[in-house]
Amino acid sequence: MARLWLSCFLLPALVVSVAANVAPKFLANMTSVILPEDLPVGAQVFWLVAEDPDNDPLTYGMSGPNAYFFTVTPNTGEVKLASALDYETLYTFKVTISVSDPYIQVQKEMQVIVEDRNDNAPVFQNTAFSTSINETLPVGSVVFSVLAVDKDIGPAGMVVYSIEKVIPSTGDSEHLFRILANGSIILNGSLSYNNKSAFYQLELKACDLGGMFNNSFTIQCSLPAFLSISVVDQPDLDPQFVREFYSASVAEDAAKGTSVLKVEAVDGDKGINDPVIYSISNSTRPGWFDIGADGVIRVNGSLDREQLLEEDEEVQLQVMATETHLNIYGQEAKVSIWVTVRVLDVNDHKPEFYNCSLPACTFTPEEAQVNFTGYVDEHASPRIPIDDLTMVVYDPDKGSNGTFLLSLGGPDAEAFSVSPERAAGSASVQVLVRVSALVDYERQTVMVVQVVATDSVSQNFSIAMVTIYLRDINDLGPTGMRPQGAGTATGSVVTDSIHATDPDTGAWGQITYSLLPGNGVDLFQVDPVSGTVTVRNGELLDREIQAVYYLTLQATDGGNLSSSTMLQIHLLDINDNAPVVSGSYNIFVQEEEGNVSVTIQAHDNDEPGTNNSRLLFSLLPGPYNHNFSLDPDTGLLRNLGPLDREAIDPALGGRIVLTVLVSDCGEPVLSTKVNVTITVEDINDNLPIFNQSSYNFTVKEEDPGVLVGVVKAWDADQTEVNNRISFSLSGSGANYFMIRGLVLGAGWAEGYLRLPPDVSLDYETQPVFNLTVSAENPDPQGGETIVDVHVNVKDVNDNPPTLDVASLRGIRVAENGSQHGQVAVVVASDVDTSAQLEIQLVNILCTKAGVDVGSLCWGWFSVAANGSVYINQSEAIDYEACDLVTLVVRACDLATDPGFQAYSNNGSLLITIEDINDNAPYFLPEDKTFVIIPELVLPNREVASVRARDDDSGNNGLILFSILRVDFISKDGATIPFPGIFWISNSSEAGVFIGSIQPVTSLDSTLQGTYQVTVQARDTPSVGPSLEANTTLNLFTVDQSYRSRLQFSIPKAEVGANRQAINEALTQATRTTVYIVDIQDIDSAARARAHSYLDAYFVFPNGSALTLDELSVMIRNNQDSLMQLLQLGLVVLGSQESQESDLSNQLISVIIGLGVTLLLVLVIMTTAFMCVRKSYNRKLRAMKAAKEARKTAAGVMPSAPAIPGTNMYNNERANPMLNLSNKDLGLEYLSSSNDLDHVSINSLDDNSVDVDKNSEEIKEYRPPHTPPEPDPEPLSVVLSRQQAGASGQLEGPSYTNAGLDTTDL
Repeated sequence: MARLWLSCFLLPALVVSVAANVAPKFLANMTSVILPEDLPVGAQVFWLVAEDPDNDPLTYGMSGPNAYFFTVTPNTGEVKLASALDYETLYTFKVTISVSDPYIQVQKEMQVIVEDRNDNAPVFQNTAFSTSINETLPVGSVVFSVLAVDKDIGPAGMVVYSIEKVIPSTGDSEHLFRILANGSIILNGSLSYNNKSAFYQLELKACDLGGMFNNSFTIQCSLPAFLSISVVDQPDLDPQFVREFYSASVAEDAAKGTSVLKVEAVDGDKGINDPVIYSISNSTRPGWFDIGADGVIRVNGSLDREQLLEEDEEVQLQVMATETHLNIYGQEAKVSIWVTVRVLDVNDHKPEFYNCSLPACTFTPEEAQVNFTGYVDEHASPRIPIDDLTMVVYDPDKGSNGTFLLSLGGPDAEAFSVSPERAAGSASVQVLVRVSALVDYERQTVMVVQVVATDSVSQNFSIAMVTIYLRDINDLGPTGMRPQGAGTATGSVVTDSIHATDPDTGAWGQITYSLLPGNGVDLFQVDPVSGTVTVRNGELLDREIQAVYYLTLQATDGGNLSSSTMLQIHLLDINDNAPVVSGSYNIFVQEEEGNVSVTIQAHDNDEPGTNNSRLLFSLLPGPYNHNFSLDPDTGLLRNLGPLDREAIDPALGGRIVLTVLVSDCGEPVLSTKVNVTITVEDINDNLPIFNQSSYNFTVKEEDPGVLVGVVKAWDADQTEVNNRISFSLSGSGANYFMIRGLVLGAGWAEGYLRLPPDVSLDYETQPVFNLTVSAENPDPQGGETIVDVHVNVKDVNDNPPTLDVASLRGIRVAENGSQHGQVAVVVASDVDTSAQLEIQLVNILCTKAGVDVGSLCWGWFSVAANGSVYINQSEAIDYEACDLVTLVVRACDLATDPGFQAYSNNGSLLITIEDINDNAPYFLPEDKTFVIIPELVLPNREVASVRARDDDSGNNGLILFSILRVDFISKDGATIPFPGIFWISNSSEAGVFIGSIQPVTSLDSTLQGTYQVTVQARDTPSVGPSLEANTTLNLFTVDQSYRSRLQFSIPKAEVGANRQAINEALTQATRTTVYIVDIQDIDSAARARAHSYLDAYFVFPNGSALTLDELSVMIRNNQDSLMQLLQLGLVVLGSQESQESDLSNQLISVIIGLGVTLLLVLVIMTTAFMCVRKSYNRKLRAMKAAKEARKTAAGVMPSAPAIPGTNMYNNERANPMLNLSNKDLGLEYLSSSNDLDHVSINSLDDNSVDVDKNSEEIKEYRPPHTPPEPDPEPLSVVLSRQQAGASGQLEGPSYTNAGLDTTDL
């Protein structure tokens, strides 16, 4: 009860106000920031802004894994961009921003959102584009699909495709392709492998739809990509013959299988070249010829020229060429051509006799006959033909083969002759009277002769039997006429010398001349009187038709007797017929192997055996006459040597036209010209020839698709099938090139050697290519010609330099001026021949333990252009500030060609700063007080800890802790050494070394005071002496008097289950650390309301603890915690027995107090008078002492206070109570001589704790009315005098016991 009244009385005096620091606070909008990714490095991005109610200076900072993107100005909060942002790499991230005043640091997480910008161009995926398409691909079909990707988003990431250029750039290829929005390339027109192009190259470009970049609207486009399209030929064309016409000749007796002519057809689809099958689809003479797979026409049956007389001796063949495979339409691809084969005559027939009259003869088998009849008068004149004889001899052979000789045989052959004796082809045969006397009716009436027709060449013959019936005539008449032969027909008079005489006289003797009917009677006439024979119509006389006429001249007398004579009229030949050439001459012969052997068939109708009919053959001058010979007599034309098609003017198409002049020997000379056309068929007998023995080309590297050079070759063969040249490549590196041939005509071709569109050369990989170009014909049997092509790659300064990795190996440099000069050399190389290299320093990164420390080390090192790395500021190198310097370098080629990368990739030279032991360990400040509750402390359990760092590294920074001294200072000030009571363990975490102080044995719970533990931190360098640092820890003990008990209405088990909630409620109410010692059930016999209790200590961070009364006050003052504890079952603070006894004691105290009060009133009134009197006497003594003090000499210090009972020398500031606060709990051993001596260190005095552990300002509160100080207590005055007399000075503070007062004694 007394304690309660005392607390109520002292509470106003003990109240103090505690002013704590308020933490700064970021503005509400400091949660996120949106930044465009194209912000330049170094640009201001935002400001950190915070408020501090205390108006303390603020320091801003930023941390976290992504804090390297920014730099923060600590005193202003300005944030700048330190590393470039990239939306595509990191579109959002978090950083931790911080602000701190001198006492508190506040951290907050900020979201950084990166805003996309159009900083990326579309990129084609897989730029090696190539494809093959069929030439029959329908219009509108998809040719190829490309894909370009733009990493940006929105319109800036949407790709639009376009075709920039089409190669070859012709009118029909410009719009041949189009590209869709999805990258599909569509065929926009028809293709043709043969008529257009077999290869196309498309230059493609992809652009985005544009977006903002560097504050302007920008459209980004990709690098051009090239699509190579090869057109695959399809079988859509028919084959073609290589010549427009074919003709040949063959002898009619050629054996079966004889080659006549070779035709050749090629596939119209040049890219396929399908094999061709030949056949004869039509023929004017079926079965005579067939054709093989090689195109050679051969004799397949017996030939007969004579069957072709009405067909100009020619056979027409329709040759069909059909490709092996069907065309794209499922049909046969074929073509036909008519071939003319002339059948040459051979002497395979003998003359035959026919019973017909020219020219009406048809020479059919029905007309053929071997028995003939005729009539003649007896004694008919010689050369008189047999009448009624219609005999024709026919030899169907041609020329000399058809010439035959006629002769007579048989029993009466002497009486007759045959005319003509020689004929060719066909001739009417007359049997003439040769010996008139033998033709005598009176001797025999029938005569038989045999007409023999003999082939003049083969001597084959035929015989016809002619039966001649004789007619009797008046053979006794006038006489005297003698037949005469007229050898010439000069003028119109044939003869006038033939006269008849008749011995008769008179009228009977008058002779009349006449010509009897017969052959030629219509051509001649006779004067009846004179007998002169004249030509009736000279125009009808033609010796070549009939050279001899036999006329019967009859002389008749008046008595009608007559006599006749035979007139043999010979027409004298004149050279009136030019030679006639039979047939036409078109000869086909293969060059080199073929021979010409042909006889010019000609005849002259003039009289045989005379100069008029003698023929001479000669060649008229011509460019190719020297290659042939012509027999002047026989007309046999031969070649003098192998014929060479290539020696013939190409314009002639291999045809040699020889003009043969056939002339006779008559007067005048008559002649006929005939052209002999000799077609020399080309064979592949010439290899292509290059126009140079070798080629040297130069091409720049890194130039794809460029033309390297042109080779040119010529094939002397004159037909396209034999002189068509194709080129091919071989040799090392041939796959880097492509060659495309171009036919120029006349056997010339060019090969364009170029690089594929997607291939470029690299001088550094291969500077020279030795290629072999082959020129060959399509003929599989043909050879090839090769030429060496040397391609020299011209070096372009196109390669960026490279840094030598070995030269970038990390180096180590010791700190604090240990090294100077050059420490490394960065080496770079460039494969280009014209490189001019220099090393450039791009950036310097300064890090300490992996954390960027800004530009701290920028001046430590320098890099020269030659790559030498020098130390600039040796003394400034500090391992503790920066342990790793990264020099980011690159090599620059000053001579790099425009358009190529001049810089190497950045390289990093890591310079590790080596630590030297130049830093002593230092203890990290601890913001907590270590308190020991002995009954809770167990051996080897941590009771305190120290943390220390050493800015050195390795062993130089390895710290070992040790306990140098342990002292226990009790509350009465006594110091007791306690060696060995504690030990310390060593550990480390994140570069901080931790010493854990642990008791060796259990601590004495009865000791009240403080353990002072001196800890030493010492590093362990490998070389040199170690450095150390010491610190002393105070471990405050809390004795059992501060143990408080809380009773609960719930069982022990439930209290244990609610332990955490109870602990939190008590911590919230007391702002202390709650140490729960025990939880037990209350004995049922002693139970009232409580069922269990909880014992605990309530300790402040400074080591002080709450008593039960103080605990009760604090819990009641915190209503929230009180309600929570009540809900958890709290019913009593302290023991139940003490609560009940206190209640009864209070009642007793009240009664006693009333009685005592009355007694005290009497005592006080009695003693009041005594006190006033005593005070008056004391003042008189003080005044007397003051007077004595004034008498003291100046500068002389009296040995005792001038005023008794005080420590002052005058009464102005006299303080007999020594002004010591009676709130001291007696911890005098903590006192010192500084200004804090009068401030209690026991938090129980003020019941206020700075929970935030910041520096606190304690302001003492004094009531406005202060009661007067009491009079000095005499005993204190005496004591102070004794102490002053003993020592001469006040060595320490004196202590006042307020409960002992001797003033009134």
